[in-house]
Amino acid sequence: MPQESWIEHRRPGDRERLGWIRPEGDGFVALDALGRPVTGEVDWLTAEEALDERGLRWLADLWQLDQPDGTRERVRIVEVTPERVVVKVDDLGAVDVVTATHVLPFPAPDELRPFEGDAATFPGLAHG
Repeated sequence: MPQESWIEHRRPGDRERLGWIRPEGDGFVALDALGRPVTGEVDWLTAEEALDERGLRWLADLWQLDQPDGTRERVRIVEVTPERVVVKVDDLGAVDVVTATHVLPFPAPDELRPFEGDAATFPGLAHG
């Protein structure tokens, strides 16, 4: 859940929430839609510009979720709200496959990271 001091920042035009701006020291820190810092301490305009430039496209990228047992799952983000982040195990775009979902707290934990592997390969599939 965002802190009371966080100021919501929305994209001009469609008013989609891009993140928040948090007061810090003599300046501000831009926080993305997952509640993670995008900048260090900067002025207000720089924080706004950082969020506008980042946009939301990056949420559609592949992600990885590190599990407590040391395994890693390739996931896609399916929902981001100020209360939670929901990811599902990547189904490679199949419409007839049901995959596991994970409900994570907001801000998103460090265990959810941009995918570091080869996006053209998928663990568990035979390659020939």
